[in-house]
Amino acid sequence: MRLREDEARGRFAAARVARLATITPEGRPHLVPVVFVLERDVLHFAVDRKPKTTTALRRLANVAANPLVSLLADHYADDWTQLWWVRADGTATVGDLTDAVRERLAAKYPPYVDEPPPGPVVEVTISRWTGWRSSSSS
Repeated sequence: MRLREDEARGRFAAARVARLATITPEGRPHLVPVVFVLERDVLHFAVDRKPKTTTALRRLANVAANPLVSLLADHYADDWTQLWWVRADGTATVGDLTDAVRERLAAKYPPYVDEPPPGPVVEVTISRWTGWRSSSSS
């Protein structure tokens, strides 16, 4: 069953993780999980202190080369009547992490209280919401 935009946005906002899809400068898809906050149609995620192989993250270079992105949040259960997914398509920019975004991230993700992300931050302006749920799920 197709989700209404407000229902899609609500399910997405409550999700703990989403998968960010970008395109490399060579035209290849690139997919990584991100934690995020959403306010209406603006999503933020930050580069955090989790171990990474480099600070020159591919997702940041991809956004700089092509700002069009998609994010997917979903819920899986062996009871397939509980399945749903939501895709958010938008345009991303990379910038400095503000105190307001840092506080919103910490409110949603307790590890950020003691280890706040240093940034940078990616801001995605969502232009399209698409979603589906099992006809039995609520």
